[in-house]
Amino acid sequence: MCHALLQDIEFFRLLVRIDKELAAEVRAGGCACGGVLHCGNFPRKPKGCPAEVRSEFEWRFSFCCNRCRCRATPVSVRFLGQRGYLGLTMVLVSSQPAAQTAAAGRLSTTLDVPVRTVQRWRQWWRQQLPLTAFWQVASARFMPPVATEQIPASLLERFVGNAGDVLLRLLVFLTPLTIGTIALSEGC
Repeated sequence: MCHALLQDIEFFRLLVRIDKELAAEVRAGGCACGGVLHCGNFPRKPKGCPAEVRSEFEWRFSFCCNRCRCRATPVSVRFLGQRGYLGLTMVLVSSQPAAQTAAAGRLSTTLDVPVRTVQRWRQWWRQQLPLTAFWQVASARFMPPVATEQIPASLLERFVGNAGDVLLRLLVFLTPLTIGTIALSEGC
């Protein structure tokens, strides 16, 4: 569906711009203790990323308070939690139907994703995601309910627009899953 996006450098740059905007919002909000948030980005080794933009994906935006040292890591459309592969790679490879094993095999080979990794991702989407507090709340938005045995493909079908819009909307929808549970507003 969206596999051409994996070659679209402008789409990757759009993801970086969105993450920068999300980071700016967190930084502008400051720390709950009243301290100033300073850049505390941490390195990533992005997988499933074109070489032309890899340097733009080698850092996860994050901040550290100058007073209480609490860390504030904004949500991200580039990364899905602490996984090494980009979120869009995880979505696209995992959304390939099992019946299209040849297409899924070509895609995972192109992106250098081991078969066992794809199997773990599919298990996460179908078994672990539905158990998260995020999914318990967010899945109520969809009528009829999303078929969990076909996630993420069944989720992609719920968003409208061209391929880029659909994937971007799904990545934005998933942003609450991209950070830990501690928020600055709750204290350290």
